[in-house]
Amino acid sequence: MDLRALRYFVEVVQRNSFTRAAEALYVTQPTISKMVKSLEDELGGPLLLREGRHVRLTDAGRVVFERGQALLQDASRLRQEVAEVDGIGRGTLSVGVSPTTGHYMAPIFAQYRQRYPGVQLQLHERGARALEQAVTDGEIDLAMGLLRAGSPLASLRIQTHHTVAVFAHARAPQGLSQVRWSDLAALPFVMYESDFALYEGVQGCCAQAGFVPQIALQSRYWDLIGDLVAADAGIAIMFDHVASRFDPAQVRCLPVVEPALSHDFGLTWRPRDLSKAASAWLALCQARYPQAQP
Repeated sequence: MDLRALRYFVEVVQRNSFTRAAEALYVTQPTISKMVKSLEDELGGPLLLREGRHVRLTDAGRVVFERGQALLQDASRLRQEVAEVDGIGRGTLSVGVSPTTGHYMAPIFAQYRQRYPGVQLQLHERGARALEQAVTDGEIDLAMGLLRAGSPLASLRIQTHHTVAVFAHARAPQGLSQVRWSDLAALPFVMYESDFALYEGVQGCCAQAGFVPQIALQSRYWDLIGDLVAADAGIAIMFDHVASRFDPAQVRCLPVVEPALSHDFGLTWRPRDLSKAASAWLALCQARYPQAQP
């Protein structure tokens, strides 16, 4: 079986579009269509049905998609193991980073490239939930983001961060050093999208305080959320290390309590499935962040 054709097919299914798959793989759409057709010919039947701009899996296609992902991961691991026979001179390393943790990993990317120039680094930016799933599925080698209690993944905790309520400067409560969740019940919220772990945490704290947050706007980008708060579109709940980047002349940040909400941040990976390239990444992280703990 042509693994390239299988990879193209999986990409089409994941993106639900031949056009978007072609853009992601930097090939033409006719090339994608030709490779998928060759896979269908080899397997003896249609795998995809076109429905306008989207696609739908046939029963056979569903089997090929599920098994195909596993085959591609096995092939990737095989290439990595062969590349590492003589050290860490070749191969690839895929690292996921949540949008608010890039500053932790940016110096590691630079150091790694200098020390292991032959290893191709792949950066994936997603929310914490999506990153955990990608690591679990073998799509990503390691990920930097929020650590979830009870996760089956191995982890290295780098830092613990607490949440603060972010107000437009003119709207901030005066004479207070902190606010309670119940104090926020009547205010509109600007929140992350629902695949972010902080979204779930905010919903839980609001429920404990006896209300459902009024969501005015949602975004995937912390800097846009800060701009929206500064423009008085609502308040936001952010981790302290992110809120500290906002302009204090435009917004004011206050710790939020009753209950307090904090999260550990760090790296995750699949247990017993750490390549030499990934082990080298961990070593650089431990050297730069000596406070890091398993």
